[in-house]
Amino acid sequence: MERLIGKKLKMSQIWQDDKIVPVTFISTETEPDLEVGSLVKVSGISKGRGFQGVVKRHGFGGGPKTHGQKNRQRAPGSIGSTAPQRVWPGRRMAGRMGGDKITVKNLKVVEVDKEKKLVLLRGAVAGAINSKVQIYKS
Repeated sequence: MERLIGKKLKMSQIWQDDKIVPVTFISTETEPDLEVGSLVKVSGISKGRGFQGVVKRHGFGGGPKTHGQKNRQRAPGSIGSTAPQRVWPGRRMAGRMGGDKITVKNLKVVEVDKEKKLVLLRGAVAGAINSKVQIYKS
């Protein structure tokens, strides 16, 4: 599978067929040999969020807000039963969030500018501005 290395420049919107289309601008190191309308797979490193609790990291509901609760609103609750006297492996808890490799499949190539080495892809690509991304032709 052929791979292009690029840099995520920004996200924007363009008009296409009387509709607004969200696009991601990617500048490539080499001249892109992609066709408009083709589908590609893009990999990037997601933004790091630092140490996060279970509500933000895993979407836990938290505890009740009233009826005598003081500081249990964003706590994880019970983390296991009494019997094994340990926490089972794989238990979802607070920890570092983000900074993972994310691959988005079937992104459509909207526009290719070979002179400026620029590729416009429909939709979002993982990563911060100026982060490295890899484009794989399908």
